[in-house]
Amino acid sequence: MTATTDGSTGALPPRGPSASETTAETTESTHRTDTAVLQDTAEAARRATARATDYLLSVQDPAGWWKGDLQTNVTMDAEDLMLRQFLGIQDPKLTEAAARFIRGEQCEDGTWATFYGGPGELSATIEAYVALRLAGDEPDAPHMARASAWIRAQGGIAAARVFTRIWLALFGWWKWEDLPELPPELLHFPKWFPLNIYDFGCWARQTIVPLTIVSAKRPVRPAPFALDELHTDPDNPNPPRPLARATSWDGVFQRLDKALHLYHRVALRKLRGAAMRSAARWIIERQENDGCWGGIQPPAVYSIIALHLLGYDLDHPVLRTGLASLDRFAVWREDGARMIEACQSPVWDTCLAAIALADAGLPADHPQLVKAADWMLAEQLDRPGDWSVRRPQLPSGGWAFEFDNDNYPDIDDTAEVVLALRRVDHPDPQRVEAAVRRAVRWNLGMQSRNGGWGAFDVDNTSPLPDRLPFCDFGEVIDPPSADVTAHVVEMLADVGRTHDPRTRRGIAWLLAEQEPSGAWFGRWGTNYVYGTGSVLPALAAAGIPAAHPAVRRAVRWLERVQNDDGGWGEDQRSYQDKERWAGRGASTASQTAWALMALLAAGERESEAVRRGVRWLTGTQREDGSWDEPYFTGTGFPWDFSINYHLYRQVFPLTALGRYLHGGPAAAAVEA
Repeated sequence: MTATTDGSTGALPPRGPSASETTAETTESTHRTDTAVLQDTAEAARRATARATDYLLSVQDPAGWWKGDLQTNVTMDAEDLMLRQFLGIQDPKLTEAAARFIRGEQCEDGTWATFYGGPGELSATIEAYVALRLAGDEPDAPHMARASAWIRAQGGIAAARVFTRIWLALFGWWKWEDLPELPPELLHFPKWFPLNIYDFGCWARQTIVPLTIVSAKRPVRPAPFALDELHTDPDNPNPPRPLARATSWDGVFQRLDKALHLYHRVALRKLRGAAMRSAARWIIERQENDGCWGGIQPPAVYSIIALHLLGYDLDHPVLRTGLASLDRFAVWREDGARMIEACQSPVWDTCLAAIALADAGLPADHPQLVKAADWMLAEQLDRPGDWSVRRPQLPSGGWAFEFDNDNYPDIDDTAEVVLALRRVDHPDPQRVEAAVRRAVRWNLGMQSRNGGWGAFDVDNTSPLPDRLPFCDFGEVIDPPSADVTAHVVEMLADVGRTHDPRTRRGIAWLLAEQEPSGAWFGRWGTNYVYGTGSVLPALAAAGIPAAHPAVRRAVRWLERVQNDDGGWGEDQRSYQDKERWAGRGASTASQTAWALMALLAAGERESEAVRRGVRWLTGTQREDGSWDEPYFTGTGFPWDFSINYHLYRQVFPLTALGRYLHGGPAAAAVEA
């Protein structure tokens, strides 16, 4: 700019800068400010990434895997105590440790919630109350009286879900006649017949098969006390309810249930006996080498009860190893409390950790990454499981979620393991390439007819199972979901299959599933933030441009739901009330990371939303490099069963920060 002079002999007075000069000066100043802010943000991200990398490396198991606690709700702990009571194998130390954990989870109003900060849940509160009574807590103790008063106000035991009333029926606290019937003859339905066992999702069939035996046997082990305080009217605990219209689905299945109750009285002994023997064989054939069933606690519990009712004593190898497997679901805390995990997630945690470390800039041949790859390679499955019922000609090649689960590999884990393995510079690349080829072939073979992918099965979309009176808790089918489909599409793009017709069908399915808001529903993570955080990186990897209308709508939605503090969060209640809760909730490390991963994939690195999100992550990191996250951001069944994956708060922020600093993983590879 030209300076003006102020002479004493008639010089012109000083003038201000012109409009164009003001604009240029302001633009330059703003540019300098923006550059400084971005530099400060990047420097904070570098420091946070270094700390988070060190932390994550420090918690790897010497064998090469990672596993964080998988926290759900107190029904796991309550049902463990009730199982031990039913079998007569109570242990005072375990009982007190479980009771300590259950008491510590009680809310001020006397209830138990199914996720952090959530409302009291009737069935969880009933089961927790019963477990504490078994542990010796008196009904007139203040914490127990608050709970029982709340239970009565919600309708008492009669209003609880079927699974809770089954547990109570085992001790005579509820009548078997007042429960939906579940006949073991179900196992003899052919695979093409409606409501055959393979119409149910794998987690549901693993639970339903043993419960058919329990339902047929209707056992009662007398309880040590009554539960009159949990009924609104102890003299009439389950008054009859009117039937729905006969022309409605509810009415049809209610009448079917009445017919099945009649059948229970007249069932041919030989036919029923053969059905129960078939169920027992089905259960035993699916027991894992470590004694569990599918690496999941609930099927293990019900399978043990069912086989015991058929005469298997507790010293039988099947039951002995089954009971021993339950101890591996226990997490002992420093205060002496004992929490039961519903399942364990080492494969999932390990592949996500490896991806995070690679994105953070850890050398691809780092010894700990190579060790993680070796462990994952050893976990690949080479035998058929229940998935092969629908795909009998498809060779195996997937990964499961848990330590021991050979029957139920899942499509989501398989896709993410492939992405992780391809980020590692392994000393035996041919071994990795062979494993990847088998996994890709398996995942492609598991695509459903509509172009999407479910978690465990193909075309597991029958609407009938959800209609059964028995199925009043959680999802019982496994239809394709946006998050799983996105991970498969991202993996296929990464291995050079972008233009494969099956990949294009998956992309088309994803684009069709976008909500009017611009978000995608999250089936296995909470919720729209997770779905959107999964889909946008997949679309980018598959070559969908950042200017695509679907991408722009998603970006606008993420910017709209960003919290004032710069983070993102979404409460579990978004599954119940989308209008109020979608994309809304206290900021969390994992959900902020999902939103950042989506925005970065959409080309928004220098946006204000990304800068604020990165600053939120760097500002909330602990000194040791970790993040705290009490909120539940994982999903087993939307709304009904929520999960707090304790490693999510570490791996996803590291992934997001690494991609902010270094860019995302390579998009599509050169077409094979």
